[in-house]
Amino acid sequence: MQRLYDFIRSHPTGVDVFWAVVLLGFSGLWIGSMSPALDHAAGYGAVATLFSLVVALRRRAPEKMLVLAVALGVVQLVLDIQTFMADFAMLVIIFTVAAHDGPRWASRLALVGGLCAAPLSQLRWPLEETVSVPARVFFTVIMAVPFALAWVLGDSLRTRRAYFAQLEEKAARLEREREAQAKVAVAAERARIARELHDVVAHNVSVMVVQADGAAYVMDSSPETAKQALETISTTGRQALAEMRRLLGILRTGEHQEAGEYVPQPDVEQIEELVEQVRGAGLTVDLAVEGTPRELPTGVGLTAYRIVQEALTNTRKHGGPDAGASVRLVYFDDGLGLLVEDDGRGAPQEMYEDGGADGRGHGLIGMRERVGMVGGTLDAGPRPGGGFRISVLLPLKPAH
Repeated sequence: MQRLYDFIRSHPTGVDVFWAVVLLGFSGLWIGSMSPALDHAAGYGAVATLFSLVVALRRRAPEKMLVLAVALGVVQLVLDIQTFMADFAMLVIIFTVAAHDGPRWASRLALVGGLCAAPLSQLRWPLEETVSVPARVFFTVIMAVPFALAWVLGDSLRTRRAYFAQLEEKAARLEREREAQAKVAVAAERARIARELHDVVAHNVSVMVVQADGAAYVMDSSPETAKQALETISTTGRQALAEMRRLLGILRTGEHQEAGEYVPQPDVEQIEELVEQVRGAGLTVDLAVEGTPRELPTGVGLTAYRIVQEALTNTRKHGGPDAGASVRLVYFDDGLGLLVEDDGRGAPQEMYEDGGADGRGHGLIGMRERVGMVGGTLDAGPRPGGGFRISVLLPLKPAH
């Protein structure tokens, strides 16, 4: 049974042709049996053939077949070809046009044509004079019911199809929106991890390079100092490796749950350790804290730490060998202020405006992205007296 149903759905025109042949065959049998009493047997045959064509092509060209069916009805009235079996095609084409998602004029024409068929038939072939007027009216209404019912069923089917099509379109649209949101989320997560990796690698590798250069310089004259520098390189490398493992663990499902060996995300409390590490690398840094320190939201604390880390890294990169820096943290009632300044050469103008032509200024771009994510503001640029200045204000309440 299922195979038969699938065959019918996959071969609609073939099925219509089959029923057209059946209709033509039964109409031919009727015409053959009634031919002695028919004045226009050839006309009946032509009408039956054309009505069969209407059934065969009803789904391929519904509007054209409707016009043909209406024209055949008019021909029947003019040539006095009474209603017979082939007129069943009129019900079929009315149903088809009403169910078809085509122009609305065709559906209206099908309804009007069906409703007019019964009264026009009564006018052309009236009942006997002994039949009362109410009986004539009742008989006409009864004849119109099949045409009206065919149109109602077809229109209901069209409405149902349109409803399900809307549901499918809505489901597809929601799926596309979910995919787009997922892509945005993935892109944001990649950008976040890229910023973290940049900060971790740029800072720690910079410290390691400075210490390695210093160790090579004093290797012969001061082995103890060289040993301390190598120990600093080892410690810094381990810290960088631990943080990179933590970040890469985010990319693996469930691995962060087993990451007990990984270090937690840094925050404001680790800024003092960061400054000490930078001092150990040879950069003079002054640290000042104003206001009452208190626990900060995780995002704000991490942002503050990364801003200071990146600013001091930039000072080592671009400030020159004699540069010094100062870090100032100010706890306000509703925000945290950061001011990082150095007295070095400073970065080129294009570095902090657009990241530089070679992309080396992406650290400052990452700073702006971090600050923007927590609703803060950042101002970065050269100091009037030389050097570079980064000023940040991070709100302690969610941005609305």
